[in-house]
Amino acid sequence: MAGATSALADQVNVPADPIAWSRRARSAIWWSLCGTGLALVVAIVVWVLEGVVQSAIPGWSWSIFTQATTGVGGGLANTIVGTFVLMLGVGILAGLVGIGTGLFLSEMARPSPLTAVLRSASEVLSGVPSIVFGYTGYVALVVGLHWGFSLLAALIVLSLLVVPYVAKSTEIALNQVPLAYREGGEALGMAKTYLLRKIVMRSAVPGMATGVIVALAISVGETAPMLYTAGFSNSYPSSALVHAPVPYLTYATWTFWNEPTQAVRNLAFDSSVLLVALVLLLVLAARLVVRLTQRYAPERSRGAPRTVRVRRGA
Repeated sequence: MAGATSALADQVNVPADPIAWSRRARSAIWWSLCGTGLALVVAIVVWVLEGVVQSAIPGWSWSIFTQATTGVGGGLANTIVGTFVLMLGVGILAGLVGIGTGLFLSEMARPSPLTAVLRSASEVLSGVPSIVFGYTGYVALVVGLHWGFSLLAALIVLSLLVVPYVAKSTEIALNQVPLAYREGGEALGMAKTYLLRKIVMRSAVPGMATGVIVALAISVGETAPMLYTAGFSNSYPSSALVHAPVPYLTYATWTFWNEPTQAVRNLAFDSSVLLVALVLLLVLAARLVVRLTQRYAPERSRGAPRTVRVRRGA
């Protein structure tokens, strides 16, 4: 009887489900488009890296790390130091202002027209072209306040350029912290500031740190605002905040490649390699910070599997 039933089932032709077939077709098309997009992104990155490295290899010299720039060649030591000084200043200014703004919008500001205006202003500020920031800084700080090309003018302009990114990432990271964390802290009688500092902000550390590091990566690659505010100098950056031009790597990339001297053009290619390497290091640092601070993240606390130990003989 079972054999006859099986033979009968084999003879019955089950029609294919058109809905399942269309779903598989759409899924295949979707994944093909995703793979094509990923391949295009990887190809562009490889193309840029290959072009930069191939241009820098023929004239590469390790003396760029020990010699300052001159009119006929030299090295890039002063521009490297100036770039790190700018990064440090932007990290402090943009970090404090951006994190404070995100904290205010997420935890302290109540829904109101003023809050909507502040959030919209931050979004508009993130869309302003960098050259407009540079020109405004030149008119207001370099000329208006008579600071001249200086470190302080460059830091203010670069910080204003990247503050919206830090504020938005901070706000998003704080909004992703589960409400149960706040309710539990309030139930235990914690003050609001203590609750924010010890529980909420610790859980949002990965997103906040990533926002600051990405802002540093954006500021490192800016050229137009620096031309208007920092100028350039063949010497190392000084401790003066005003009336002291600052050297930086993007100026060498933008200016030296069109010089008639081959030694100076080589510096442009070398500075391009250094900028790409610096951005890659910042991206890796962001991933490392997220990994090290992941234990405070709410996603880990919700999704991490729990290890259950069973005692023998139980």
